[in-house]
Amino acid sequence: MNRRSFIKQVCGTSVCLPAFARSSTIPYMGDIGLQLYTLRKAIAKDLPKTLEEVAKVGYRQVEPYGFPSPQSIEMIKRARDLGMKVNSSHFTWDSLLNPQKKGMRPFDEVLENAHNLNLTDLVVPYLHNQDRKDLPAYQRTAEKLNLGAEQAAKAGVRLAYHNHAFEFKPMQGNKTGFDIFVDSFSQKMHFEVDVFWVKLGGIEPTDLLQKLNNRVSQLHLKDLQKGSVCPNFGKVEPEAFEEIGDGMVPIIPIMRLAEKLGIKHCHVEQDHSPDPIKSVRKSINFLKNQ
Repeated sequence: MNRRSFIKQVCGTSVCLPAFARSSTIPYMGDIGLQLYTLRKAIAKDLPKTLEEVAKVGYRQVEPYGFPSPQSIEMIKRARDLGMKVNSSHFTWDSLLNPQKKGMRPFDEVLENAHNLNLTDLVVPYLHNQDRKDLPAYQRTAEKLNLGAEQAAKAGVRLAYHNHAFEFKPMQGNKTGFDIFVDSFSQKMHFEVDVFWVKLGGIEPTDLLQKLNNRVSQLHLKDLQKGSVCPNFGKVEPEAFEEIGDGMVPIIPIMRLAEKLGIKHCHVEQDHSPDPIKSVRKSINFLKNQ
């Protein structure tokens, strides 16, 4: 008698099969997130349908982008209506770093929107070249971010910086922009660590997480194509972005370490894919089966 026949004999039907299903033993799966930038093209075409699919495949929270744009606010409201949590969002970072730009909303207005929508975290997702062209530029950026983190804390919001690979490029005296951030960020300024870009920057993600310890608020779980040359501070081809489990980043050990370090949230992300919905489904299914 095979397993399925045994189950049918005991239950009278195969409906009770899920009770025998193997549940994941890795942390964060009860609250696993998705950075919605992964699905930006699908969202532009049909936001409600895309979020329905995200909930259907098993993501428990999402992290929007472009906050506080009308689209990002709709993402938050619709995701919550579907039963998913929204704790964090990437935001229009120039409201903090370059507020003189035409049409830029004041940072205090961004914080007010975040507070009203019960967001706990806002993340700086990128830096323009002027804000990272050399070590003095990184230092100025760190000082602005510290002021923003102080302001955000008063509004009950935690501020973090999301890395790419360029921060790890050696500059004057072999020092890096990331070194500046580690040395200069205040206790209220945190990191959202993207493990793909850390690896591409020539650093082992687990080593960096241990070094940063309790300074990391969230992780982006993203896999890098096997055989990729690291470090790479130049162009990254779309095929370098892999589904979780298909690449060279040790995602499961990273998640286990993150739990030990008290990191709050983990979000799957894949910057490029020929079929993003299929990719995010494949990634979560890999995690579910560990």
